[in-house]
Amino acid sequence: MTIRVLLADDQTLVREAFAMLVESARDMEVVGQAATGRQAVELARTGRADLVLMDIRMPDLDGIEATRLIAADDDLAGVRVLVLTTYDTDEYIVDALRAGASGFLVKDTRPAELLDAIRTVAAGDSLLSPGPTARLIERFLRSPSAPATGGPECLSEREREVLGLVGRGLNNTEIAEVLGLSPLTAKTHVIRIMGKLAARDRAQLVIVAYESGIVTPGNI
Repeated sequence: MTIRVLLADDQTLVREAFAMLVESARDMEVVGQAATGRQAVELARTGRADLVLMDIRMPDLDGIEATRLIAADDDLAGVRVLVLTTYDTDEYIVDALRAGASGFLVKDTRPAELLDAIRTVAAGDSLLSPGPTARLIERFLRSPSAPATGGPECLSEREREVLGLVGRGLNNTEIAEVLGLSPLTAKTHVIRIMGKLAARDRAQLVIVAYESGIVTPGNI
């Protein structure tokens, strides 16, 4: 199956470099290039993309708002967004995840890792660049504008344990090992948690875990 990729970045050279990389993979093709967030939304609607490789800082409409529009469009329910940022300290990453992005990577990620990330997100999984994740969320929670949210009371004690491990970045197999479960049972718990919290994917579960206090900075 060929993964149809839409590239959104305001720098022409960056888009062309990504285009060459994506086209070099046998299982991918570039179906469009957007220089603004608004173009990215329009091309996502017309280009039948499976995944949008989205820059955050763009003119006209930034990558966060573009991601929010794509995630909110029922006709684009199958389109995934993978955010790329220049620096691993980009303060907008948490907002992008909350807007519906399925993950993020920094732009200095190695080419092979970027292609693997595209495959991972296109397959329906989430991907968070492991190094910066905790630092970004910690700064977000310490900011005066960070919203105060209540805990996910609808979850069982076991589900809260699983959510905490998801927030720490563990995959289903690792969660199963920690809790003494089968990988299938761990996966079932994650799916049920997503349903109860109306979360789009694991990336949003990470945000919920931090906002609710189930996971706290320094506790990962």
